[in-house]
Amino acid sequence: MTIRSIPFGKPWVTDEDRQAVMQVLQGDVLTHGPQAKAFEAEFAQFMGGDAYCVSLSSGMAALHLAYWQLGIGAGDQVIVTAQTHIATAHAVEVVGAQPVFVDCDSATGNIDPSRIERLITPRTKAIGLVHFLGIPCNMDAILEIASRHGLQVIEDCALAIGTRYKSTHVGLLGDAGIFSFYPVKHITTGDGGMFVSRHKELADKVSKARGFGVDRTFSERTIPGMYDVPTLGINYRLSDINAALGRGQLKRIDEILRRRRANFTRLKNAFKNIPYTCVLDSNSDALTSSHYCLSVVLSGPLASKRNQIVPLLNQAGIGTSVYYPQPVPRMTYYRQKYGYKTGEYPNAEKISDCSIALPVGPHLDEQDLEYIGQVFAQVVKETNQ
Repeated sequence: MTIRSIPFGKPWVTDEDRQAVMQVLQGDVLTHGPQAKAFEAEFAQFMGGDAYCVSLSSGMAALHLAYWQLGIGAGDQVIVTAQTHIATAHAVEVVGAQPVFVDCDSATGNIDPSRIERLITPRTKAIGLVHFLGIPCNMDAILEIASRHGLQVIEDCALAIGTRYKSTHVGLLGDAGIFSFYPVKHITTGDGGMFVSRHKELADKVSKARGFGVDRTFSERTIPGMYDVPTLGINYRLSDINAALGRGQLKRIDEILRRRRANFTRLKNAFKNIPYTCVLDSNSDALTSSHYCLSVVLSGPLASKRNQIVPLLNQAGIGTSVYYPQPVPRMTYYRQKYGYKTGEYPNAEKISDCSIALPVGPHLDEQDLEYIGQVFAQVVKETNQ
């Protein structure tokens, strides 16, 4: 079998994207210009509904501003899934609140609603959920709990552009949602993020806070350089250079999602005949995943062999990753600050310790997917002997 070269992630950047960026660079305005504003409007149109969007320098910036502008701070608690990127918890920490971790569902990797209520205390102010790998959470159950206890809901949609829950795009179900445009995500701006909300007042507050709290944008100033600062702010703006790239990427989002869905389905079918493997996926036809990647959880005799299997796949030219390397409460910072007991989050531990993430992006063709399935099956066979 001829070895192929299949990276885990590869940004799809076209000549049109490059030209759009060059046009900004050839102009006089690199930030505070029209590109970021247009990107926000086009992203809102893509999401549908009453979406108010604010472009930002990263997904983490969007999370930070979400908690900050929702008024969550010192002394408050936020229930957060244990199975996520560290940014999900860090955003709670940096506003002075305490993340309270909850285990995930073993079939999807998403926060388990049945475990949330027992963790609610008088200090609990919000639920910070993640649509894991683009698989939508059980929003009906989560929103019912939040409504009953008066909690705000922040949706981390970093891997979930194109994910819909019963026809509503994720990020518009709770009080706020955030997206990331890091290079290996569905679309990229080089680096960047988007804050979204159904609430215009909240989006306006985030918009002001991202630019030092200044009351007038560059284009709104009658006299150049004259403005006031009525509120505290920070610098989390997305430049016009980044936004121009994002606009070009967004034009292809339907095709990107179509290819990812087809690639995911084809690769998932290959695992039906590979023993001791389970693919994380949505369990309802009413829910639409964004298919960020395909995560395989190993079990039985393979459960302890993930770190043996990955190098063999890599040697065969197959790019892999792990989502995520540890449950967040097991990371050194959180373990030392809040304590951690082995077995406290069994599903998150299993996914972290026993899973392998495989590529399904638009850079793969049918031969790539067939190759991944064949190599994985062969590696499992050899490893299990």
